[in-house]
Parts: sequence; structure tokens; C-alpha cells
Amino acid sequence: MLNPRKLIYIVIIMFSFFNIGHAKYDQIFFDFKIKNISDETLDLSTFKNKTILLVNVASNCGFTKQYSALQELYDIYNIKGLVVLGVPSNQFGGQEPGSNQEIKDFCETNFDITFPMTKKYDVKGKNAHPIYLWAKENHGNSAVPKWNFHKILINKNGKIEETFSSFTEPMSKKLINKIEKIL
Repeated sequence: MLNPRKLIYIVIIMFSFFNIGHAKYDQIFFDFKIKNISDETLDLSTFKNKTILLVNVASNCGFTKQYSALQELYDIYNIKGLVVLGVPSNQFGGQEPGSNQEIKDFCETNFDITFPMTKKYDVKGKNAHPIYLWAKENHGNSAVPKWNFHKILINKNGKIEETFSSFTEPMSKKLINKIEKIL
């Protein structure tokens, strides 16, 4: 049987190997700017005190049908303070090859998208938009998109609340419950 002193040392050593990151949040989400789909600067401070669902999107993906559900989510919860922000990216399988105008036309024509969209950006790697670099720094690898339609939920304080994989449907109970909890 281990004596209590050795057990304490073992536990301390075990925990020292975990990468327990504590977000410093030198900046919050609302401190950033990004270009919208029309190439105009979008100051994210205009969304202060709102809940943000940041989603990297693509037009030619198996998850593209999620645009409809994202729009539905936005229609239902926007009045309560939810903003869906779509960030087109061509980093996953070349599934967003079009120009910003082509992306905009596609989204409006096929899905009647009215939530804000940005211009096309990298969302992972060293050339990722600063929002995504910030997300990784403050929330770890779960904030780094693994594929299109990865979701980052940002609370009213401008900090990451939770992340959701591409497989999490926008109208899923899991996501809606979390949104309702923080709205």
C-alpha cells in the first residue's frame, strides 16, 4: 500500500503533465476587426453584449446544408441577442474556391442568408485570421477548425464559451441549450 505522502507526490507529478491552459484574454472577441463579404471593415465591437456563433463555412461541402439551419437559428435567436457570423474558408478540401461575390451570391440565392458573412479567410495555421489565432491561444486546439462548419460559441463578455465540431447541427439540442443558457 502506498503511503499518503507518496500518493500526494504522484498526484502532483501527474497533474504537472496535463496541459491545463488558463485563458488570459489579453483581448476579447469584440476587440477585433474583420472584412465583411463586401470587403468593408466590420468592427466586432458593434456586437458587444451579444452572443456570437462563429462558423467557418464553405459552399461545396457535405455540411453546406447547415447554412439553412444556421439561418433558422439566426432568425429565431437574433432578436434575443445571437449573431451568427459566417467565415468562408477554402482550407478544407478546396471546397470554397469562389470569389467573395460568388460566395455571397451562392448564399443569398440558395439559402437566403441574412446573417453577417466575412470575406474568405484562412481559419487555421499561421496565416489564419487573428480571431482564429486568438481562439486557439485562449481556448486551445478545440477552437481550431478541423473541417468546414466548425462552430465557436462566444459569450456576451467576448470570451469563448464552447466549441462544436462540424457534425454538430446548428439546430441540435446540444447547441441550442448552450445558446439559450448564455443569451
